[in-house]
Amino acid sequence: MDKLTILLGESAPITQELKEKYGFVVVPFVLDWPDGENLQGNNIFEKMREAQKINMKATPKTSQPSIGTYKKAFEEALATSECVLAIAISSVISGTYNSAIQAKKMFPEEDQKRIYIFDTFNADAAESLFAIKAAQMAQEGRSMEEIFKKLEELKPAVKLFGLLESPYWLEAGGRISHAVSVLMSQMQKIGMRPLLSIVDGAVKPVNLKMQAKDTAGALFKQLESDTKKPLEESKKITVVISHANNLPEAEKLRNLITEKYPQIEILFSTLTGPVIGAHVGPGALICCYMQD
Repeated sequence: MDKLTILLGESAPITQELKEKYGFVVVPFVLDWPDGENLQGNNIFEKMREAQKINMKATPKTSQPSIGTYKKAFEEALATSECVLAIAISSVISGTYNSAIQAKKMFPEEDQKRIYIFDTFNADAAESLFAIKAAQMAQEGRSMEEIFKKLEELKPAVKLFGLLESPYWLEAGGRISHAVSVLMSQMQKIGMRPLLSIVDGAVKPVNLKMQAKDTAGALFKQLESDTKKPLEESKKITVVISHANNLPEAEKLRNLITEKYPQIEILFSTLTGPVIGAHVGPGALICCYMQD
């Protein structure tokens, strides 16, 4: 019997290689976009661009895994592992954590002791970083109590920030008003973009990036500023990059980091998860790092 199975929500980007390496089980979210089935594209972001071109009003909607989905995932994990750890997107922006908690309550008391649910208070690539850290500690032989305690301690040390290509999808999804969308568009035309981050578990603008037409360069400067002191103190910095079908900028960001800071470990770069992607829209670029 395995020691630990880690459940990772579909909200988190992960590569197939890492999924297989650590045995992650991905719990699916619900993506509701019937009109998207008739659009051309190899992924949700290509379809979203097509929808924008033809001015389609229907937008992709997402919802957290159901209680039943988590119950089934827990049952399957407990059958092959001593413990199960569910890594959840922030409870402030999703009901995922609550679904997992309610599912756990449906098990006998002894089995409940084997189920651990971690609220990352973060999203997207940050979820992946927590999952990988937990898996590495499990491979080192750490106890489940040690792993969970370490993840809690790392919450303040995991930062996510990103830039959007356009505010169109935030407005289309009802996240911002038309007036705010117009203002953001006008600002972007002169190279000003709001830097988005996760603050107290919610997505919020935290800074205004000037001359930010080069999204990779802007995010690199933010990462450089944030990690200057930790790097001087020889702290370990681990990075994950996710992008909404914006591979050129993602690769540019990766190259900027590796060329100037080879000591920073970039775990992977991949497509942004569909849950976050449905709101930020095509072209968005996200950088997340963990200081350990």
